[in-house]
Amino acid sequence: MDIIPEITRQSITNLVKNDKREDARALDEYRDIIIETNVISKAEGSARVKLGKTQVMVGIKPQLGSPFPDTPELGVLMTNCEMLPMADPTFEPGPPSEDSIELARVVDRGIRESELVDLDKLCVEEGKYVWMLFIDLHIIDNCGNLFDASELAVMAALKSMKLPVAEIVDEEIVLSDDEFFDLPINKEVAMCTFVKIGDKLVLDPTLTEERVADARLNIGVTSEGNICAMQKGGFEPLTKEDITNAVNIAILKTKELIEKL
Repeated sequence: MDIIPEITRQSITNLVKNDKREDARALDEYRDIIIETNVISKAEGSARVKLGKTQVMVGIKPQLGSPFPDTPELGVLMTNCEMLPMADPTFEPGPPSEDSIELARVVDRGIRESELVDLDKLCVEEGKYVWMLFIDLHIIDNCGNLFDASELAVMAALKSMKLPVAEIVDEEIVLSDDEFFDLPINKEVAMCTFVKIGDKLVLDPTLTEERVADARLNIGVTSEGNICAMQKGGFEPLTKEDITNAVNIAILKTKELIEKL
């Protein structure tokens, strides 16, 4: 658990109480966002997102494999997250931490529940061969709000993907060397993260704001304006009014995020 000096906690709480922030943003304003794609030459899909000083990178590797028994006609998505120690002094090498697992699961849920990728078009032969997409998320610099930056990075990487055409020849898979197709994308999705400081909601929190916050709420919204994912964090409860306000803001702000893709 982070130990925040009381003077820092009081300073940030007082600023938010008066609708102000350390970096002079409005409570519902994002930091500057930069999105780059095709940044990893060895990955079929990749992207780097800078959200203020927060920086994340995503690489996606496709592989032909067997589908899950209960969905023999659908492709497979798997999301993993690595929090590099150089990105934050609190990140430690070794097995994935609880924070790393939560980040990967929340990002994966936004992608999966939005039905962003048309998984049935990733089937080569039902019950035998489907495309499996391994999404590797790397945190390069943690300056707050890894959730929104990561969701944008995964979305951008998926949109940049091309897969080789696969055919069954003499009961064996053959991949084309010169024929490729774009990953089938149904829609787009973005995530908005709020923290509650005092009695106010703050969008796109910095690392310091996250560490003094009482609660966190992540909301995934599709390009059609439908909520596809939610995650509550922190120890304090959120009121019905908090959640309603956050949802209304998220529906507006995700449109801005998706436009940047």
